Amino acid sequence: MKSKKLSDQIIKTFKSNGFVLSEPDVLLDSEYIIQRSGENFRRSMLTFENEDGKVMCLRPDLTVASCIKFLEKRSKSKIYYSGQAYRRSDNKGSELINDQLGIEIFGSKNQLQDDFKVIKTILNSAARIKSKKIQIKVGDIGLFKRLVNSLDMPDRWKLRLIRHFWRPKYFEELLDRLDKNSDIDSVTFDTDKKRFYEMKKMDQNKIVAGRSISEILKRFDKKIKDPRSFSEGKQIAKIIRSFLKINCKLSELDKKLLDFAKKNNLKKKIFKDFKSIQNLKRLNKDVFFITNFGRNIEYYTGIVFEIFAGKKEIARGGRYDELLKSLGAKKNIPAVGAAINLNNIWKIKLL
Repeated sequence: MKSKKLSDQIIKTFKSNGFVLSEPDVLLDSEYIIQRSGENFRRSMLTFENEDGKVMCLRPDLTVASCIKFLEKRSKSKIYYSGQAYRRSDNKGSELINDQLGIEIFGSKNQLQDDFKVIKTILNSAARIKSKKIQIKVGDIGLFKRLVNSLDMPDRWKLRLIRHFWRPKYFEELLDRLDKNSDIDSVTFDTDKKRFYEMKKMDQNKIVAGRSISEILKRFDKKIKDPRSFSEGKQIAKIIRSFLKINCKLSELDKKLLDFAKKNNLKKKIFKDFKSIQNLKRLNKDVFFITNFGRNIEYYTGIVFEIFAGKKEIARGGRYDELLKSLGAKKNIPAVGAAINLNNIWKIKLL
């Protein structure tokens, strides 16, 4: 009964902040999800064939399912949901069925205001949890992108590092290659060139792995035209590794970033535009900024966060301005959201 009472209190908080109920579909087209949201979902999906032979899956992620419903014009732009996500995990102790309560803002017109509203609403919802301490860990994928784009290296390397930031193991392999100035061999280059001309004949609007053919061609064009020689990889890799070690209280972040920029002869202005992070000082909570954070979900593009009650993660979320386009929207639609992990909350003693 206590768990039901808490869920009702959380939903009441969502409603009082203007969020409207949406009920995302439980069954989804698995290939549609994989093609448009990334291969990382394939490993976690619970799939089966329907009577027509189509491969379906139980929704692995309520944000993606909510986006699909919104794009089909079956939900409002400011929604909350209550339901279960079904996914496998390699993490020990992870549960197959994840009970969640979450909120999403589609078409977010004021990034600063909406990022703060989502986090504040989640914190207010968790106010009844009895815990020694509430802590927030935050990162910003956009900050990493700005750093990479400011560095003096070929565009093909910038594309690779940003594209694979969410895959830590492979990303580290890329940094090793960058460190050794090891680049694409001639066979791979010729293959890229051949694929480029083959894809130019295809339907430019066709979606492959979350991107249209026209978008993929733009990336290939940059790779093909990019100069092959690059000798500064070792220093660039060192700068990136140093950046990804920053882990501090939010109150210390300005100084940390300024010191980092000065030490590596970078322009200070590349770290100026992260107001959503700085705005979290208003929460009056323990907030820690970690540059190497938020790399477990491919679709995040900006602020990412996790909220802890003691040592238990009770909620996570972030900004995903490109996900709706990858799911079929004609253009990027700014969006931000978060989900409360009820499985963990129910393990915590309530007030």
